[in-house]
Amino acid sequence: MHPAAEALIAELQAEAPATRRVLERVPGDRLDWRPHPKSMSLGQLAQHLAALPGSISRLAALDGLDAATVDFKQEPAESSEALLAAHDASVAQARDYLAGLTEETAMAPWRLSHGDREVFTLPRVGLMRTLAFNHLYHHRGQLTVYLRLLGVPVPSVYGPSADENPFAR
Repeated sequence: MHPAAEALIAELQAEAPATRRVLERVPGDRLDWRPHPKSMSLGQLAQHLAALPGSISRLAALDGLDAATVDFKQEPAESSEALLAAHDASVAQARDYLAGLTEETAMAPWRLSHGDREVFTLPRVGLMRTLAFNHLYHHRGQLTVYLRLLGVPVPSVYGPSADENPFAR
């Protein structure tokens, strides 16, 4: 296994519980709520977050993607339970994908294009870092804002939140 893949697996396993804690707070009766007409609904954002590691792993197994051929419409979560199951399966899929990377496959170029225009090309491990991990952290933070706006207690992610302090006695 490639050393960068080992580091990403360790990070995935360290971050997955925090992501799951955020997803556990998503109220199943508010999945249609959205903070702004241009925003994804709560259910769409939560499902996107839950599915990200596995979805990007499936893409990374390819040589690239032509974004002009893909409909990026995000389907909403069906329920809170389905959301958590999707997250757990997605994390397992990403872990399995990363564990199978060799030096050759980890560093092989992956290309995102839009029709004839190249958007970027980077090694598969770079794709996982950017689109699976950094992208996930962005949306996890976004989801905590949705929770705050809905009056749902925000869980601790990296330290205390205004609602939860893992260091308090």
